[in-house]
Amino acid sequence: MLYSARKGMRANRMDHVSSDKISASESQGGAQRHAPRDSLLLTAGFRIKGDDRVEQVRIRNLSAGGLMAEVGDDVDRDAEVEVEVRGIGWISGRIAWQAMGRVGIAFDREVDPKKARKPVGKGASTPDYAKPKL
Repeated sequence: MLYSARKGMRANRMDHVSSDKISASESQGGAQRHAPRDSLLLTAGFRIKGDDRVEQVRIRNLSAGGLMAEVGDDVDRDAEVEVEVRGIGWISGRIAWQAMGRVGIAFDREVDPKKARKPVGKGASTPDYAKPKL
């Protein structure tokens, strides 16, 4: 398929023109996303389920149902994995996709992604991360 920038239309090589918009599920290879994703940059522990070796990965975005992370080694699609996210703890899931050093992980249960943003300190001097009042 060729994508025509004009009027956001797609056309195939036989000059068939469609005004259908590309849905998020089509553009992601059929994966359906319903929860909003929170872009962030966190370091997290990552391991293949049943393996004691923990690798450090970077989480790029997080939602209630999954995350995208940068990993060092290729991981097979559908592999059972566990991720330790700050403020949430260990979460089990499966590799939904893998490409160019990044993986998408679909969680086995929903989590509260806002917990990953909360400060982890407990002292009186722990900063409260809020937008300044202008």
